[in-house]
Amino acid sequence: MKTPLLSALALSTAVLAAACAPAIESTSAPPVAAVQEEREPVTILISIDGFRPDYLDRGLTPTLTALASEGVAASMRPSFPSKTFPNHWAEVTGYVPDHNGIVANSFTDPSRAEDKFTMATTDPFYWNGREPIWVTAEKAGIRTASMFWPGSAVAYGGEVVPNSYGKIEGGTRPQDWTAFDQAVSPTQRVNTIIDWLRRPADIRPQFLTLYFDEVDTAGHDGGPNGSEVNAAIANVDADISSLLAGLRELGQPANLVITSDHGMAEIRNSRTVELDRIVPRDAYQLVEAGPYASLNAIPGREADLEAALLRPHDRMECWRKNEIPARFEYGTSTRIPQYLCLAQVGWQIYPERREGERVGGNHGYDNAAPEMAALFIANGPAFAQAKRLPVFDNVDINPLLRELLGLPQDEALDGKLSPVAGALMASE
Repeated sequence: MKTPLLSALALSTAVLAAACAPAIESTSAPPVAAVQEEREPVTILISIDGFRPDYLDRGLTPTLTALASEGVAASMRPSFPSKTFPNHWAEVTGYVPDHNGIVANSFTDPSRAEDKFTMATTDPFYWNGREPIWVTAEKAGIRTASMFWPGSAVAYGGEVVPNSYGKIEGGTRPQDWTAFDQAVSPTQRVNTIIDWLRRPADIRPQFLTLYFDEVDTAGHDGGPNGSEVNAAIANVDADISSLLAGLRELGQPANLVITSDHGMAEIRNSRTVELDRIVPRDAYQLVEAGPYASLNAIPGREADLEAALLRPHDRMECWRKNEIPARFEYGTSTRIPQYLCLAQVGWQIYPERREGERVGGNHGYDNAAPEMAALFIANGPAFAQAKRLPVFDNVDINPLLRELLGLPQDEALDGKLSPVAGALMASE
């Protein structure tokens, strides 16, 4: 802020300079105000990993709360298992994990028993089961860009060239994409989206994805009621505010679809179902552990394992793969192990209890549990105003995006447009 003295000095200098300047007769036309480009709306799919809908009630989210109250909001049901990669892939493919190939955060395909899928895997072999929305859009001539999204770094439809150190032949990615790196700050992620939208119209994406992991990380570290998660909630709200400011500066209308992949439940080490107290460790191979455990029997020990697992247990229920309750829509993929044990919300399943009494958070429980509910907010010119939808399944996101992008619906999908059609302006 200038002091009066500095202001007076600046004014005197300007007057003197004007008086000494030679008179020049203007021969050009008066300047014409720049005409701002008339932009068509873009669609931005945003994931705030681990964000429960009731986080909006904490008074920490002025931007997200306004978007929800002025647009469309709902509590969304994740697919089972309520884990990160299966649910992000369910949203963009429209198929539940049992049908989309990404059945867990970690799994083995029987045809490649020597390998294991992890959250760092980009080999198209594991992802080629179902087409993500950005591939559908690219095939239709709609340019796409992904600022992180599980699977967006994969050349969908491609394959690894043998003996090539991972070289991929063929396949389709978004026109612009970035491989996930947690060191890339939320500010950098938002700035990347805005930079892509600054481009000339012929190379500007029309569909974009954006991913934030901070709330999930904080929820794991301190639980859903910890100070860490509250700070992360406030931070991500500020990030969304920055995105909106950048869009306003560009004059870029946007249809925002803001989701999460799952919620979060509080866990404690004392709430552990210890498998080694139930079944001998040499009777099973543990594939995953935590809110649920997936297991295969050691050959020759099937009867011992079944006798131990399938009897009643406190805080845990187990099933043969083909007897998992139908409402989970889980159990037909060859990538799912022989047995599944699901813990009561807040409990976890491990071979043995971990030392100490750490309080944290986790997800992967019954996808109908309130603690696992996922966020849904839709706001923009295509959406209704001040509307709340009944609970719907996250596979319905793909049909909604198809409608926004003008892509044909696919009746083969697990997801349907009808549960989310009420979000659209035209449905009012």
